[in-house]
Amino acid sequence: MAVIRHHVGNRLSEIAIHNGTIYLAGQIAEETSQDIRGQTREVLGHIDRLLAEAGSDKSQLLSVQIYLADMNDFQGMNAVWDEWVQQGATPPRATVEAKLANPACLVEIVVVAAQRG
Repeated sequence: MAVIRHHVGNRLSEIAIHNGTIYLAGQIAEETSQDIRGQTREVLGHIDRLLAEAGSDKSQLLSVQIYLADMNDFQGMNAVWDEWVQQGATPPRATVEAKLANPACLVEIVVVAAQRG
């Protein structure tokens, strides 16, 4: 089965799909002047859009990795996450503090999801 890629660039693809599994590149906020809540909302919006493009949605999440520039933002990020994530379909998740490539980014989220039926 072939790998299907969307938004292919020189360094990365935003989406790779193989055998019904969707892999998204790490998503960051474009508007980095926002606080952790604003950046998290924007990132989750990117994830919603990319999953829809790939034939899925947040109910199909298989795994999530969240990278925070500062663990002091954990509660603020979680407040937005809790509003967004579908109850009953919460995925396995890890959250770690990491030095992100762009110092203005407060959060980066990587997801793996299944395609819908």
